[in-house]
Amino acid sequence: MDKDLSFITINYNGLEDTTALISSLQRCMHTVDWEIIVVDNCSRTDEASTLNERFAKDSRVRIVRSYNNIGFAGGNNFGLRHAHGRNFMFINNDTFIEEDHFDELIKRLESDSNIGAVCPKIRFAQGKRPIQFAGFTDLSRITLRNSGIGCGEQDNGQYDQPSQTAFAHGAALLFNINTLERAGMMSEAYFLYYEEMDWSMRMREAGLQIWYDPAQTVFHLESQSTGQQSPLRTFYMCRNRLLFARRNRTIPTRWLSYAYLAAVLLCRDIPQHLVHRRKDLAAASIRGLWAFIKMRRKDIEL
Repeated sequence: MDKDLSFITINYNGLEDTTALISSLQRCMHTVDWEIIVVDNCSRTDEASTLNERFAKDSRVRIVRSYNNIGFAGGNNFGLRHAHGRNFMFINNDTFIEEDHFDELIKRLESDSNIGAVCPKIRFAQGKRPIQFAGFTDLSRITLRNSGIGCGEQDNGQYDQPSQTAFAHGAALLFNINTLERAGMMSEAYFLYYEEMDWSMRMREAGLQIWYDPAQTVFHLESQSTGQQSPLRTFYMCRNRLLFARRNRTIPTRWLSYAYLAAVLLCRDIPQHLVHRRKDLAAASIRGLWAFIKMRRKDIEL
C-alpha cells in the first residue's frame, strides 16, 4: 500500500464525465498522496483506450477494463482489487471537486476503528448547487422509507457539523481495510441501486459507525449514465427495493414490507406511468417485480 487514498470510479459510456472528474483531481488534490482506478465497465466503445491516451503522462491514473457489465458493486469491487491505497473511496464518475480536504475525511475515518465509512457533503452540480446529501435518516421498519438530510436546500452552512448518519451515500464513500474485514465487500446481488444501503446495514451489524463529514464537498451531476426516468432505473429500483427487504428484514416484517411495496407498485406507480403515457416504465416495473420473484437463493445472497 503506497498511497494514502485510492479513488475508484466506474466509467460506463461516460468518457467526458470521467475525464472531468480526473481533471478536477489533478487540479485540486494536494493534501494526500492519491491514485484513481477507473473501471471501464464494458462501455459500447473502447473508452478505456481513450482514457489511457488522455492521461498517459500521469502514473496516478490507472484504467482497467471489464469485458462484461458487472454492475455498480461489481465494478467497484473489481477496481478495489487493483487499488494500492491505505484508504479507498468509491466515487461516481459524474462528480468533481473544486477543493481538497480529503485529509480531514481520512483523519475522521482513522480516528476510531469503529468508524466504517465517511461521506463528504454532496451538492448537485447544476443551477444554484443545492445540497444533495448531508446524511440520511434511518429507514422506517416496514415501508423502508427514509429522507436525505438537507436534500434540495441551499448550502448556507447549516450542515457544517460532522455527525453520524444511518446510511452512506454511494456517490462518494470513504472506507479502509478495517471495513472490508468486518463488513465484507459490497454485495453484487443488486447490480444497480441499493448496494450502498445494504452495505451500510452490513457495517452497522458489524458494530461500525457511518459518518457525514462536511470538511469536503463533492459536486454531483446525478444519474448521467442511466437517466432519472429510464426503464433501466425503474426496473432495478423496483426489483431492488424488494431485494433489500429480503436481505435486511426478518419474517414477519419482511412479508409486511413485500405487501406494502407491491401495493405501492400496483396501485400507484404503474397507474401513474400509464397516465403519463409511459408504458415503457410500467412494463419495466412489472419486469422488476417478476425478476425479484424469480431470483434464486444463491443470487440473493451474493
